Amino acid sequence: MRIALALEYDGSRFCGWQQQPTGNSVQDALQGALRQFSGAELKVFCAGRTDAGVHALGQVVHFDTTLDRSLYAWVRGSNTFLPTSVAVRWAHAVEADFHARASALARHYRYLLLNRAHRPGVWHGRLGWYHHPLDVHAMQAAAGLLLGEHDFSAFRAAECQAVSPVKFMYQARVERNGDLLVFDFIASAFLHHMVRNLVGSLVHVGQGKQAPDWISSLLASRDRRLAAPTFTADGLYLVAVHYPARWGLPVADDIPLLPLAVNARAITDPFER
Repeated sequence: MRIALALEYDGSRFCGWQQQPTGNSVQDALQGALRQFSGAELKVFCAGRTDAGVHALGQVVHFDTTLDRSLYAWVRGSNTFLPTSVAVRWAHAVEADFHARASALARHYRYLLLNRAHRPGVWHGRLGWYHHPLDVHAMQAAAGLLLGEHDFSAFRAAECQAVSPVKFMYQARVERNGDLLVFDFIASAFLHHMVRNLVGSLVHVGQGKQAPDWISSLLASRDRRLAAPTFTADGLYLVAVHYPARWGLPVADDIPLLPLAVNARAITDPFER
């Protein structure tokens, strides 16, 4: 039997998703909890390998098992043995040809940026911060230029192992709610550090260092050296992974993040069923 799970986690407590010799990864924590609950070694595969410091609300994983457990038991049992910074949200039985990564239609990432003079205290590690006022209208115009199919090499980390830098961007939006800027990106897939690099360049536009059409120039250049520096991981969240309806997975949520963001206007999700 193949089981899909959805997870949420605080990435600041981990060295990233992928299993490490130190044992301090989200994958290590989940596999350890599954082993304690089931008594078996279960290998999990994820939809997106988040980096150190990157959070998730809708990471999806799958694993194979011959054990007879209810879906409810997989949720409760896993959560019993997981650290408090990780939680399984749901479990769903899927066919053997489902793959958490390969079967996905798109991923939805959100970046939260606090735009005020003084740095965050309570929300340290949960959002990014920029101290000078930013021109959101300019940033919105720049973000619109990212829509559609592009070669995103200018926003690709040097160590990226993706086969192709060409991705389709379904949504790229920036909205302000008081001191909070909310960036939403939905794409077929993302390159290593792509969202953080996009946020860094959009902040450059918001500072007035570049005009909005600079983004088009960066896309055309395919040169990472011309774009802005990579922004901090603190404010980055994997909100949801979207799959074809035939898998019958729970609808991907657009969950408000943190009290600061609760009143942010809901953003339409083109993959919501």
